[in-house]
Amino acid sequence: MHEGYNEHPINPLPPVVWLLALPIIATELFFALGSSGLIASGAGAGWRLDALQKFAFSPQVLRAMIDTGQYPPQQVLRLFTYPFVHASVTQAIFVLVFLLALGKMVGELFSNLAVAVVFMGSSVIGALVYGLLPFTEVGLYGGYPGDYGLIGAFTWILWTRLGQENANQMRAFSLIGALMGIQLIFAMMFGARPDWIADLVGFVSGFTLSFFVAPGGMTRALQRLRKR
Repeated sequence: MHEGYNEHPINPLPPVVWLLALPIIATELFFALGSSGLIASGAGAGWRLDALQKFAFSPQVLRAMIDTGQYPPQQVLRLFTYPFVHASVTQAIFVLVFLLALGKMVGELFSNLAVAVVFMGSSVIGALVYGLLPFTEVGLYGGYPGDYGLIGAFTWILWTRLGQENANQMRAFSLIGALMGIQLIFAMMFGARPDWIADLVGFVSGFTLSFFVAPGGMTRALQRLRKR
C-alpha cells in the first residue's frame, strides 16, 4: 500500500553533476554577498573581475608558454578553472541549466566518472584548440564548452539508439544544429565573440570521448562498423 511513498517525484541528479555545479553556485553566491555588502563591507564589488583575471583562460598565455617551453602550474590550471567562473549571473544560470539537465540525461547511461571526463575533457580540449588559433585574443571563461561536451555525449546516445533502430542517425544532430543556428542569429544581431569555436570543439570532443567512456561504447561502435 505504501510502497510508492518512498519514491522520489523527480529522479535525483547523479552526484557528479552536483560536484560540477556546486563550485559555480558557491562562486555566484560569494559574488552576490560581496556585491551586496553583507560580507567584506562592500569590498567584494570587484571580486568577479578579480576571479576572471585569476582563473579565466588566456589564449595569449597559452601561445607564450608553447613558444618559451615553460608551463607554470598556475597558468596550466586555468584550463581546468575557467569553466567555473562567469562574467555575469545570467551566464552562470544558463550554464547551470544546461549542466543540470544534460548531466542528468547523460548520467542515466554514463558513469559518474564518464560524465566528469566528458565535461572537463571537452572544456580542456575546447580551450586548447581555441588558444592555438593565432587570431584568438579574447579570454575564455564559463562552462559552455563543457556543456557542449555533454550535448555531444547526449547526441552520441541518440546517434547510437537511432543506429540500433536502423533509423536516420543524422536526426541525432538536430539539437546542436539548432543551438549553432541560435548562436549565429545572436552573432548577427549583437556581434560575434570567437568563443563559439571552443563551444563547437567541446561538442565534437564530447561526442568523440563518448566512444571511449560510455558503457561498452567503443566495442559497440566497432561491432556496428564490422556489420557494415
